[in-house]
Amino acid sequence: MSGGVNIQRVDPPAAIPGGEIAIDITGARPVSVGPPKIFIDNLEAHVVAGSSRRVLALLPHLERGGKVSIAVRHDDETVRPSGSVLAGQRLAGHVHPVTNPTFDPADGSLFVTRSGSRGEHVPVSLYRIHPDDRIEEFSGDITNPTSIAFDGRGQMFITSRFDGTVYRVSPLREFAVFASDLGIATGLAFNVAGEMFVGDRSGTIFRINEIGEATAWAEHEPSVSAYHLAFGPDDALYVTGPTVSSFDAITRFDRLGTPSVFYRGLGRPQGLAFDRKGNLYVAASLHGRRGIVRITPDGTSAELVVAGMNVVGLAFSSGGDMVVATNDSVYSLPMDIRGILLD
Repeated sequence: MSGGVNIQRVDPPAAIPGGEIAIDITGARPVSVGPPKIFIDNLEAHVVAGSSRRVLALLPHLERGGKVSIAVRHDDETVRPSGSVLAGQRLAGHVHPVTNPTFDPADGSLFVTRSGSRGEHVPVSLYRIHPDDRIEEFSGDITNPTSIAFDGRGQMFITSRFDGTVYRVSPLREFAVFASDLGIATGLAFNVAGEMFVGDRSGTIFRINEIGEATAWAEHEPSVSAYHLAFGPDDALYVTGPTVSSFDAITRFDRLGTPSVFYRGLGRPQGLAFDRKGNLYVAASLHGRRGIVRITPDGTSAELVVAGMNVVGLAFSSGGDMVVATNDSVYSLPMDIRGILLD
């Protein structure tokens, strides 16, 4: 290897286009002309900052996803690839999710919204991405669709933050009001008993019974964007809701609706999901770096596992892929992580 230059570590080990990765280098001589150049899958990456020992670079837009090579050019000498990063493959663009996309448990297709700004009605507000990556325009019947969830019987439900309503979607794509008067309805989740919970970002979390009757279940600090809900393996409800603080918390609500801080120290935390080991993944910033953050089951430590800008949510496929949603695109990464099963 030319000059003994070597890549020792890439942090985080996965990214979507535009995500910032840190590349630790050994064997490079200090230079005065700037940091080494970085090539990812033979494309030159934009270097944000760096030295002869560490470079911060943005993952370029690649034609393919999966494991791609990283090479360093130091003092105009081309160095063979000595590192790699797991790159996200774009599944869809020109969408506008505001929280997690959702997999249909019946056939593995992925639903993602084009939510639009508050009150904006778009011709197509809900898309379906089939397992063969074919994109289907599913519906435009709901204004500002926000969260999507399936109950234990495979029925689809969608919140609208425009009219404070939860809609039930039939297999024939018929949309019926299931629950209403829910404020600015955003997050949606089911517990292990099949009960529905909806977050009104104004400050209330509702529990909704099987006939659509809503009861105020817990109160939470109002959010500047949305509440995002997920039930953990302990059947507690975990909630994020970005505030004006840069040091936000994930709140855990026990079965009685009593809150406690599960983890504090995130910037603009949004969509969240659990894996089967009990780790919690959340779209957020950690120590100023944006992407998907993994938090240990006891809430004591966190690390960035996928780098990406404008990330709003994530979901796990049955095959172990992580789907990462930004405010305009959806990406897939083969990370071999299985999501939690609540049934």
